[in-house]
Amino acid sequence: MEEKIFSAVALRYPEWAEAPYICAKAKGSVAHRLVEIADDNGVPVVENPEMANVLSIQKVGSFIPESTYSAIATIFAFIMKLDEQNS
Repeated sequence: MEEKIFSAVALRYPEWAEAPYICAKAKGSVAHRLVEIADDNGVPVVENPEMANVLSIQKVGSFIPESTYSAIATIFAFIMKLDEQNS
């Protein structure tokens, strides 16, 4: 049986951008460190292994694939709602 490798992908969606883009990605222990750094800095982390796997094949700096827009929009909406509740 094949062991799954942990992946992490960081996204940004500045106002000027046409879509969110991949600003960092990692696998294995480096991915765990990426998540740790995000947590330490108050950056929201959403666990979604399937989406991380889809996004991890894209290049850093590229916009997310159009096929992921709906799922990513749902994640961003969830994060925004949490931010509002914590304000």
